[in-house]
Amino acid sequence: MRRVFRRAFGLLALLSTTAIGRASEGPVYVVAVEGMVDNVLVQYIERAIHEAEAADAAAIVFRIDTFGGLVAAADQIRQLILDTPLPTVAFIDRNAASAGALIAYACDRIVMAPGASMGAATVVEGTTGEAAPDKYQSYMRGLMRATAEANGRDPRIAEAMVDPDVAIEGLVPAGKVLTLSAREALELGVADALAASVDEALQVLGYGPHPVVAFAQTGTERVLRVLASPVLQTLFLLMMLGGLYFELQTPGVGVPGLIALAGALLFFAPNYLSGLVEFWEVVLFLVGVGLLLVELLVIPGFGIAGIAGILFMLAGLLAALIGNVGLSFPSAREIGRAIATLTSTLILLGVGIAVLGRYLPRTRRFQELVLGTGLSRTQGYTAAATEAQLTGKRGWAVTPLRPAGVVEIAGKRYDVVASGQFVPASTPVEVVRVQGSRIEVRPLSEAEHQTS
Repeated sequence: MRRVFRRAFGLLALLSTTAIGRASEGPVYVVAVEGMVDNVLVQYIERAIHEAEAADAAAIVFRIDTFGGLVAAADQIRQLILDTPLPTVAFIDRNAASAGALIAYACDRIVMAPGASMGAATVVEGTTGEAAPDKYQSYMRGLMRATAEANGRDPRIAEAMVDPDVAIEGLVPAGKVLTLSAREALELGVADALAASVDEALQVLGYGPHPVVAFAQTGTERVLRVLASPVLQTLFLLMMLGGLYFELQTPGVGVPGLIALAGALLFFAPNYLSGLVEFWEVVLFLVGVGLLLVELLVIPGFGIAGIAGILFMLAGLLAALIGNVGLSFPSAREIGRAIATLTSTLILLGVGIAVLGRYLPRTRRFQELVLGTGLSRTQGYTAAATEAQLTGKRGWAVTPLRPAGVVEIAGKRYDVVASGQFVPASTPVEVVRVQGSRIEVRPLSEAEHQTS
């Protein structure tokens, strides 16, 4: 009722907020609501509100610049803002679209920068931009209407931002979703003031004398949001699938397996913590990994367990690419797009493996690290020249040959093997064959020795 009362009196309410700001000596917390609205953002805003309450803050200013995100996450943020006893201000820096509009409506005051916009809160499916089924729209309409009523704003305007069937004469016709410019929002009473910056907004609302605390994200929150970027997620997906492929080529858990595991963790962990991946999708993928490990480490060969493991893993990845809620999946078109994304990734992986397999072994750096498959004489991979030229040379046995032993030829000693017979020491011998490092000799008869 306090919120409705203050909203009903318009300018007097704005002045009363100024009085409240001056009555409290606490700081003003400025909290950035930027990028995608997800579960990481929920944790960040919850920490900010709790710290501001503990510091007896004069107000919390949410600097909003977002095109939206998860409806469930936006609803949690909305509830956190509505529940705090501290005065709250939404400063729309550029955009408060979709979930951002819901967050702005939850604040006691809305201040917009010239050129900013607010609205377009229709729920869409994943990355297609197509409107979600009516049950999702109905839920979002209810949230927008209830939040607008809680702060004394016109619920019809809030609903028109979600439902294209809601027409408001002179403002938006049927068939179009409402988006308000800063000037339009001010004229309609959705926004309370215009300001070019947060500092100017604080001056307008009477919080100028108060110290300002810019509440920052933790390192973990920043890392999670960076890891969830599409470019890095594609890279992690390639790491996972590429490592899996090379691991299958070399049974046992080695470096490729560790790379695949790292890619899986980096792919799933930030998306799960951000609310973009369901728990059962992670479990499905882990079951596939378990079956594959059983096939590699326990069951020889590659059979049912290995095939089932790969299918489970691909199913988990496919489900993770679909913007589903629980077991409720979107349209067939969205599922088809996810299948196309996974298929294109697999094709890209296959092309990359083929290119690397063709050209990488030819590079000088690779040849320094890996033993070549050919050891031809033309490339210099031969036994020592002295050994290759020993065929036909004669000498004498330094030790008995049983059949291996040592002989001396031209003053040098060699490890040799007699041709299937015992040869006593001091017996004249002749080299009959040299194969690599193997030197084969035969004993000479007395007549042969005398003619040499």
